[in-house]
Amino acid sequence: MLKVKTDIFLGDCKDILKQLPDNSIDLIITSPPYADQRKNTYGGIHPKEYVDWFLPIGKELLRVLHPNGTFILNIKEKVVNGERSTYVLELILELKKQGWLWTEEFVWHKKNCFPGKWSNRFRDAWERLLQFNKQKKFNMYQDAVKVPIGDWATGRLKNLSETDKIRDNAKNGSGFGKNVSNWVGKETVYPTNVIHLATECNNKNHSAAFPESLPEWFIKLFTQEGDTILDPFAGSGTTLMVAQKMKRNSIGIEILPEYYEMIKEEIIPVSYLLL
Repeated sequence: MLKVKTDIFLGDCKDILKQLPDNSIDLIITSPPYADQRKNTYGGIHPKEYVDWFLPIGKELLRVLHPNGTFILNIKEKVVNGERSTYVLELILELKKQGWLWTEEFVWHKKNCFPGKWSNRFRDAWERLLQFNKQKKFNMYQDAVKVPIGDWATGRLKNLSETDKIRDNAKNGSGFGKNVSNWVGKETVYPTNVIHLATECNNKNHSAAFPESLPEWFIKLFTQEGDTILDPFAGSGTTLMVAQKMKRNSIGIEILPEYYEMIKEEIIPVSYLLL
C-alpha cells in the first residue's frame, strides 16, 4: 500500500525550498503574486524588482524538479504608465539563462470574465501559463486531456478531397501539417494550448484562488497517480486539494499564517492503494 501524502509548510518558499531533496518533484504548478498586485495580502512586488525577487526561487525550483518533470507558472503582465510592462518577458529570458527551457505557453481564457472598458483598452480575459522544463524530453500524458471532437466533424469528414487524405503542410512554413482523414471515426481529439475555464472556485477566502479545474488539467497532463506536485505559493491550497483527490502526493508552501491554517483545516489525511 502506497500512502499519498500532503505536506504543508509555513514560511518563505525561498527558504523552505532548500529543505526539499534534489530532483524530487514531478510537477510544479503555481501562481505567485503578480507585480504590484495583492498588496493587501502579500505586499506587492514592483515590476522593476520582480525578476530579481523571483530568480532565487527559480533556482531552487530548478534543483528540486525531476529531470522529466514540468514547471507551470501562472503569471500576467500589468499596465504601467499607459503601456504593457515587460517584466514577464524579462523573467522568461532570465529563467532561460538560469537553465530552464521555455517549452510551451498556454493561454487561460477566462470564459466568465466580466466585460469592461478603460480610456484606451478593454478588460483582459486571459492569463499566461508558462511551461518550463529541465530537458527536451519530459513526461507528458496527452491522452488524459483529450476533448470531444465537436459537431464540425459531422459534415467536414463526409466528403474528403484528395488533399484531405495526405499530410498537407502549412503554407506559412511553420512545419505544421494535417491529414484530415486521420479524424474519421474518432470521438475525441487533442486540445489546443488555449484552455477555456471559468474563474469560479469553491474557496472564496483568498484574493486569487485557482479554479479547481486549472491545476486538475495540468496534473492530468503531466503526472500519474503517486507522483508529487509542488505549489510554492499555496494560497488557498486549491492545487493541494485537487492533487489529493487525484491520488498524487503534494507539497505546499505558504508565507501567511492565516492561509496556512486554512489549508491545514481543508486537507484530510488519506491513503490510497495504488495498483
